[in-house]
Amino acid sequence: MFHGPAKLTAMEFHFEVLKTDPTGARLGRLTTPHGVIDTPAFMPVGTAGTVKGLTQQALNELGVQILLGNTYHLYLRPGHERIRKLGGLHRFMSWERAILTDSGGFQVFSLAEMRKVTDEGVVFRSHLDGSEHFLTPEKSIEIQQALGSDIAMVFDECIEYPADRERASGAMKRTAEWARRCRDYARANAERSTTPGQSLFAIVQGGMYADLRRDSARELVDLDFPGYAVGGLAVGEPHALSCEMAAVATELLPQDRPRYVMGVGFPEQLADYVRCGVDMMDCVLPTRNARNGCLFTSAGRINIKNAIYADDPRPLDARCSCMVCRTYSRAYLRHLFQANEILASILNSHHNVAFFLDTMGKIRQAIAIGELAKFSSEFQARIAAGES
Repeated sequence: MFHGPAKLTAMEFHFEVLKTDPTGARLGRLTTPHGVIDTPAFMPVGTAGTVKGLTQQALNELGVQILLGNTYHLYLRPGHERIRKLGGLHRFMSWERAILTDSGGFQVFSLAEMRKVTDEGVVFRSHLDGSEHFLTPEKSIEIQQALGSDIAMVFDECIEYPADRERASGAMKRTAEWARRCRDYARANAERSTTPGQSLFAIVQGGMYADLRRDSARELVDLDFPGYAVGGLAVGEPHALSCEMAAVATELLPQDRPRYVMGVGFPEQLADYVRCGVDMMDCVLPTRNARNGCLFTSAGRINIKNAIYADDPRPLDARCSCMVCRTYSRAYLRHLFQANEILASILNSHHNVAFFLDTMGKIRQAIAIGELAKFSSEFQARIAAGES
């Protein structure tokens, strides 16, 4: 049985770069109060205290070292104070390993017509019942301290793509000021976190303007955070532009701090971000696509609902050693999906998460031997060829 925070005295937040690839990719080790994370790492998204379709036991067996929780959703339901009283998010969801919580900024951004942004914070209406709420940088940290994540994120203003320069500049400046307020509140109230040693990461913004991204990175580095993220990507911009903005930001971030690009990407894109010097990534694609019948394989994406798989006895991906690929045929997976069986989402999600984790594991292996460029080109070529 999980006994929560009593275990936390042995480990403090620490990041170490073990090796750098010729591409600039980094092999590292991130130590948190709830365990060590091998980087570069992919973090499955557990929005409401659950990675959809997967039990915590399955996540453990898949080797997940850190997952992501969502401040906005957990604040609205079941409520951060309820989770605090129940011992924090780790105890609440029976998860012994590390958790990163986002700040709620992206979710508020996605509400569009249901929000109003000012320098003080954001007034928004709940997507659940229309009730009005006011989220400030301080409130975001208060919620995340109640949740007790190992890594909390500053409250930022995430903007749409495309956005004009004035809009991007305004959001960047507001994000920097909010980052300062988050830092000050977190330091003044550190004892309120249900996870002792909780760390706070800043978020670089600036839209698709390289000079604004540089200005944002410099200003946040001056505020001295233990880690940094690049936000405002994967909002509709071309992949090449996304990588360009990530590289511009990471170039100015400290070498001895972890770097996190938020909300990316497809399997064939992961190595591209890693080559930008990125250490952490997250994305909803594995489980969201799984529920829609889109499965990722080493030979490209498979839409399991297609009739061509109705009599296909082969495993989903012959190169994959996950439980699903070792056990079930494409024909069976298609049957489950067509019959709208709950097991379809469970098995599809298991495979997709396993595939993302395995891809990142292979990326770490390639960095270790200095051959990330070779691995990346071969992997992308195989997916583009579509052997299925």
